[in-house]
Amino acid sequence: MKLKLLATALTGALATAAPVQADFPPLGPLPPAPIPADNPMSPEKTELGKMLFWDSRLGGDASSPCQVCHEPGKGWGDGGEISRGYPGTQHWRNSQTILNSAYYNKIFWEGSVTSLEGQAPSAAEGNVAGNGDPSLMEMRMRFIPEYVARFKKVFGVDWPRMTHAYQAIAAFERTIVSDAKQVPFDRFSNGDKMALSENAQRGMALYNGKAGCVQCHNGPLASDQKFYALGVPENEVFKTEPLYQITHRWEHYQKGVFEKDYRSANLDLGLYYITKNPKDINKFRTPSLRELKYTAPFMHDGIFYTLDEVVDFYNNGGGEGPNKSPLIKPLGLSDAERKDLVAFLESLSMDKPLLMDPPKLPPYAVMK
Repeated sequence: MKLKLLATALTGALATAAPVQADFPPLGPLPPAPIPADNPMSPEKTELGKMLFWDSRLGGDASSPCQVCHEPGKGWGDGGEISRGYPGTQHWRNSQTILNSAYYNKIFWEGSVTSLEGQAPSAAEGNVAGNGDPSLMEMRMRFIPEYVARFKKVFGVDWPRMTHAYQAIAAFERTIVSDAKQVPFDRFSNGDKMALSENAQRGMALYNGKAGCVQCHNGPLASDQKFYALGVPENEVFKTEPLYQITHRWEHYQKGVFEKDYRSANLDLGLYYITKNPKDINKFRTPSLRELKYTAPFMHDGIFYTLDEVVDFYNNGGGEGPNKSPLIKPLGLSDAERKDLVAFLESLSMDKPLLMDPPKLPPYAVMK
């Protein structure tokens, strides 16, 4: 009955707006988060992962835990346009939220890893992120008796190992998901006809029709997890701040682009770093549209701070740049339609942000 109500609502929405292709996975409540067979969940593992997520000793100079770039009070991102860098550096991309990251099969803006277990070391050990040496981080944990005991209980090992630490962090991150009971659209999808306002319902019609959002932002995650070039403007900091320019050029160099490209680096090449196919320059993975109320700023370089700006960008046909997707074209939305679309996008967020108190971290001890 609930699925029938949702189908009826979506069909009605499509009937009131210019149709797009109808073979996209429909929006709907998120299913249970997928759990990899080689990293099963347990309360003890997720509790350990939460501690490690907040522990600054899993980093280079003990100043950059996972949490510093993924703060609960900032939508589980860091709230800035470009993520903070390791002390003495600057990062070069927006820090994506870890909310609902359990559902992605490609992590990071360019999809460079395929699991949360793969994401954790990239962040903790990345030169402009955590900058941690794995052998040093591992030794630190071995001088923390509570961690030694917890790793033994969870993983059956005598000493903490970074591989297991990353598994615990990934397990914890899989608990950071939207609660369907708190998401207006999900309540509407489950049969509560009063969960969406009239303007949000009009926005849903636009989303599935005239605005064409569903072409890329489909399925329960509101992301097809594919890659597109939109012509997003480059953030001005890369033209004015040396530390950002250093990282920008270094990222080109260490990702293996041609010398002529990294010496004149002025554009984040996105998926090209992975494929080295010129057709992939400037393409980035479609982000989820869930929890947008709490996860600004938006785009890979944090260029937009409000949903109104994002909708205006698409309404104007995106920006200019190589390999721009043919799906990006002027939409012709009126002021009222843009407001309705924003209302629907906001309905994909929980009524209240998902907050969490930090754990109490165990101290070092002298080894006997």
